[in-house]
Amino acid sequence: MSDLLREAPIGQLLRFVTRNRIFKYPEELPDFTLPESYNTALNEHHHEEKLSPSRSDSEGSPRKVSEVEKQEDELPELKQRITTRSIRPGDIEVQAVLTRTKTRESTTPYTEERLEVEAELAAERTKSIAIAPTKTSDGTILVDWYTTDDPANPQNWSNKKRFFVSLVVCMYTFAVYTGSAIYTSGEEGVIQEFGVTPTDASLPLSLYVLAYGMGPLIFAPLSEVPIIGRSPVYTITFLIFVILSIPTALVKNFAGLLVLRFLQGFFGSPCLANGGATMQDMYSLLYLPYALTFWVSAAYCGPALGPLLSGFAVTAKGWRWSLWEILWIAGPVFLLMFLLVPETSTPNILLRRANRLRALTGDTRLKSQSEIDQKGLKPTTIALDALIKPLEITIKDPAIAFVNMYTALVYGIYYSFFEVFPLVYTGYYHFSLGAIGIVFTCVLVACFLGVITYAAYLHWYLIPDIMKRGLRAQEHRLVPAIFASFGPPIGLFLFAWTANPTIHWIAPTIGITIYGATVFIVMQCIFVYVPLSYPQYAASLFAGNDFFRSALACGSILFARPLFINVGIHKGVTVLAGLSIMGIIGMFMLYFQGAKLRARSKFATA
Repeated sequence: MSDLLREAPIGQLLRFVTRNRIFKYPEELPDFTLPESYNTALNEHHHEEKLSPSRSDSEGSPRKVSEVEKQEDELPELKQRITTRSIRPGDIEVQAVLTRTKTRESTTPYTEERLEVEAELAAERTKSIAIAPTKTSDGTILVDWYTTDDPANPQNWSNKKRFFVSLVVCMYTFAVYTGSAIYTSGEEGVIQEFGVTPTDASLPLSLYVLAYGMGPLIFAPLSEVPIIGRSPVYTITFLIFVILSIPTALVKNFAGLLVLRFLQGFFGSPCLANGGATMQDMYSLLYLPYALTFWVSAAYCGPALGPLLSGFAVTAKGWRWSLWEILWIAGPVFLLMFLLVPETSTPNILLRRANRLRALTGDTRLKSQSEIDQKGLKPTTIALDALIKPLEITIKDPAIAFVNMYTALVYGIYYSFFEVFPLVYTGYYHFSLGAIGIVFTCVLVACFLGVITYAAYLHWYLIPDIMKRGLRAQEHRLVPAIFASFGPPIGLFLFAWTANPTIHWIAPTIGITIYGATVFIVMQCIFVYVPLSYPQYAASLFAGNDFFRSALACGSILFARPLFINVGIHKGVTVLAGLSIMGIIGMFMLYFQGAKLRARSKFATA
């Protein structure tokens, strides 16, 4: 428990205030013994060491091998690889692997080699084997895990600890995403109090969605800086999110409501940017999709549950009650995160270990790999990758252009439901505001069906296939999406033409359920395909994908209601269904022509 508190934000804050007198790390205790391999490396004289022809430092120069390393029974060199960088795929994040012979930019998230590395590491973690530090030609000693089962390594945490951290991250994600649509139940109250139009009243929702698409462009690169890590980004931004919830619920003018809702979405966005990164810090590549599936489910179900949580309350207590509910949901989650969620970023953990070892030994040669990798990294480089690269790749690469357009369309249609549902279920079926919230639970059912289907695909087919045959061509991951891509237009057409007072309300609800379940599977497949094909640009790709999706969702919230009112619900939803058919065509083209597109792209990995 003390380890959990020490690594949590509260523990780090107390250490700072007391100048590290409490919650001490092993290296700070009087009885700490430096591992023999580090003593050997520190005591060796540079001119007495032998150069190893088989290994090199981070600049490509040969390194020297200590006697302790020779006594390791020649453990696989691959175990020196550690996870150091995360890349964001929108609602899903994937992990990159950095070897001691590669720089930060040379990352390969999904490769046969990485699977082999993780398989060996998984086997080694079952036994405690000392890991000798790598020594570069200039004398730098790279700080690593002490042993293969080092408890400081998030990959070695117990299942209970990983589950707890994953649960809190999912709760955090759910709270922020719920905060978007929970407002919709109060739109009528906003119209009456501030005298605005229905379109204006939807702006607080659309700006919130736009803002949490913009936030990842800043917060994702920020969390990759080793000296910062993930925890401070989570804690500071989520604290601001919680604090902003108070004036948002009390604001007395419409302009103030718009500004505060935008800021809420912006500071809530790190869960979208970095939530998956926390998962990949803890889980191996082979089983990471399971964790990501449940994390995405929290994001997927949040907006759908918002109207249910606020519908009945707004009817009884007024529109501001929905905004107070954001505080009640997010406040306890923040406390859990602040008190008990530890840092999971490997570069940050090893950087702090290197600092402690330098303080202990007084030897400045002890450094973490991330210190070397980040030494020449300029803020302008991070800004360029985060802001310019996504647009460049989208324009120049047709495969990514399709992915961004399709996922943006899906997201836009999803958020248009918050405008069409009241028109259908109140106008046609005379549901109350609270009852409309209950109808939104069909998205929960859809999510459950999608999760079960995709998890079964992982368990019964994909993982056994990878273990037996290795990684196939990237397009192989799109097979479930090809079948599922027929679901969105079918579900939308069913909703469009059964939304009628003469037809039972369950028929259009089934249509939305079909849409939601199949979209979930398509999105999961796409968000695995992209990092497989574009590993070194995955961070930029998914930052851009976040922005494109949220931008269209923001627009769809504004144009959906006028569309459905002016052309009718049947024709309006039919237009959306027709656009979804392009997804079927695009998915088949991506499957059959993806390899050729990647061969012609300067961004893709063949």
